[in-house]
Amino acid sequence: MFDMVSRRGFVSLSAVAAAGLGLAGCSGSKTSEPAGSDVGSAKASSKKETVELQVFAANSLEKALPEVQELYTDQTGTTFADTQFKASGDLVEQMKAGATVDVLITASKGTMDDAETAELVDTDTREDMFVNDLVIIRAEGSDTKVEAIADVANLDGKIAIGDAKTVPAGKYANQALASVGLYTGTEGDDGEYAPELADKVALADKVGTAASYVSTGDCVAGFVYSSDIFRYDDIEEAFVCPEDSHKPIVYPGAVADSSEHADEAKAFIDFCLTNKKAQKIWAKYGFELSE
Repeated sequence: MFDMVSRRGFVSLSAVAAAGLGLAGCSGSKTSEPAGSDVGSAKASSKKETVELQVFAANSLEKALPEVQELYTDQTGTTFADTQFKASGDLVEQMKAGATVDVLITASKGTMDDAETAELVDTDTREDMFVNDLVIIRAEGSDTKVEAIADVANLDGKIAIGDAKTVPAGKYANQALASVGLYTGTEGDDGEYAPELADKVALADKVGTAASYVSTGDCVAGFVYSSDIFRYDDIEEAFVCPEDSHKPIVYPGAVADSSEHADEAKAFIDFCLTNKKAQKIWAKYGFELSE
């Protein structure tokens, strides 16, 4: 992964040649490098360059990804800047505003499509990395019962849902609600909530916030990913939304067009998908590799 500059070899002058060149008078002095020599720079550049990658990642990766990054640093020496974990749409907007990024991982194909359209990522490096499930959660130990998506309209309390404008989990939730007539748009960000649900919705700026609303008791239920149950205390699964109630939940990753370390960025994406220890970390937090 790292370019190595080889040391330049020099042929030592023999004593006879030195005498012939009039260098005998240098006896006892330190040997100096020939004028214009780049020995010093060659030695300096022979050391491995320390590469630091800037990663922008979907909020739901906030627990798993740092462990994988630590593993990667241990094995390669590559380090990471302060990884940004936000709603996928917000990350794309930051990149549009000029943020320098090496790797982008979003929580939906649509958000990565937006990044491609804006020419923010290298299309050839795009990979579907993970899949996830959409679940309805409740506070741990709660007697809140949800046996179908439509049940959320009958609950006594607020329902946490990510803001579909920027939060992919919110779009998936709205698609699931649309499948039972509680949302008017099929895409998840193009409609309105049914009257019996509209006053109950508490919009969240990211999926983690939706989970927090439920864990603190501010909401009686919420729509999040199954992986969020592994990263937040005091919440539990109440219902798993059927796969056919929403579009497939896929996390694409790609090298950012602004990256100055494109090869290293691609190598990290590949590591995430192929390293056995990394795969165990993803599984620990509820993520499955995309097939």
